[in-house]
Amino acid sequence: MRFSGSKRVFYGYYLVVVTFIILVLFNGCAVSVFSLFVRPLEESLGRGRGEIMAGFTFFYLLVGFASPLVGRLVDRYGARPVIPVGAIVMGSGFLLLSHASELWLFYLGYVIVGTGAAALGPVPCSAVISNWFKRKRGTALGFMAAGIGAGGVIMAPFVGFMLSHFDWRTAYLSMGILIVVVIVPLALALIRTKPSEMGLYPDGDAAPPFVPDESGQKHNGSAGFTLKQATGTSAFWLIAVAFSFSNFANMSVFQASSSFLSDSGYPIATAASALGAVGFGSATGKIVFGWLCDRIQANRACAIGIALQLAGTLMLMSVRPDSTVLLVWGYGLLLGLGVGAWLPTLSMLSSNNFGLLHYGAVFGTLNLLNATGTATGPLFSGLVHDVTGSYLGAFVTCAILMAIAIPSVLMVRRPSTPRSP
Repeated sequence: MRFSGSKRVFYGYYLVVVTFIILVLFNGCAVSVFSLFVRPLEESLGRGRGEIMAGFTFFYLLVGFASPLVGRLVDRYGARPVIPVGAIVMGSGFLLLSHASELWLFYLGYVIVGTGAAALGPVPCSAVISNWFKRKRGTALGFMAAGIGAGGVIMAPFVGFMLSHFDWRTAYLSMGILIVVVIVPLALALIRTKPSEMGLYPDGDAAPPFVPDESGQKHNGSAGFTLKQATGTSAFWLIAVAFSFSNFANMSVFQASSSFLSDSGYPIATAASALGAVGFGSATGKIVFGWLCDRIQANRACAIGIALQLAGTLMLMSVRPDSTVLLVWGYGLLLGLGVGAWLPTLSMLSSNNFGLLHYGAVFGTLNLLNATGTATGPLFSGLVHDVTGSYLGAFVTCAILMAIAIPSVLMVRRPSTPRSP
């Protein structure tokens, strides 16, 4: 099937919509709503918050550990067969969670959810969009990544309703069914990893793009670093430090915020609305920062995003039982806007610094390091609360890590193009 002619809508735009929907379910079911389950699970399983938060740690560690393998599979076979398998595995994990009666089954459920999520999340979705767009890549990635923020906006009220009117088991089961029945047919019918599969070129151009590299020679944009070459550069490790530190911090704050607000006397509806504010801010931020990456250097856009996360964290630390709800929503919007920067800027930093030829492997490995921070942040805040009875120590640590991440990403410089073997 070939799409050609100026009167047809460029197929890449359809893929932006499809990957947006996939990321809505990836993030909305597994990340944005996890904190809403903490207190029900604490009461049902008779465990501490640190032990419950360890489930999120297992989930995101598996997302990270599976990402390099997923990236290599996408590089070799494309995203179309990988994403449906991920949806089936992720849905099976939620099915197990709905029947968990012991802590080890709860952990195993999130191990399975994380493995499946890696195969349908940012790695394959960003690989598809990066291949289909060149000049408008940042903007396209921003709209795609907005699905992550929209997941919180859509799924937080839904899960809040399910927890209020049914129970946590029904909520888990409903999310598993939703993932399978939506993502599997959508991916099989519409996903195409590269425009060449349909006789097209990036951005809908009539001819392949030829861009100059640092030596002045022109290539078609498919050049790039191998994973081994990328890990030998300072740029790779500065990116890794910035994202692992900032995502450790923002996810620690985010997943603790619902319990922190509940402990402060706010009703669950207010805590859920704060999660929705984070989701709305994240969705908006991803579009804004994707657009910004087409206009300024991606590392500068990333630094702005981390600074917004820091501002949101400081605002949450100032919340008291008698504080206005506007302060709570302000925290959510600021943190969400800042968190919105991570996927478009990480994808742009990967493709701009290391190319597209081995994008899946390089981005997947960066996502592993990034996910390690994301996975351990909530566990850290939960353990700090269990030991001290407060989240203050965790929030202060997170603010310091965000402050370190900002200069780290600003020091990233594009490495010299490697010589071909």
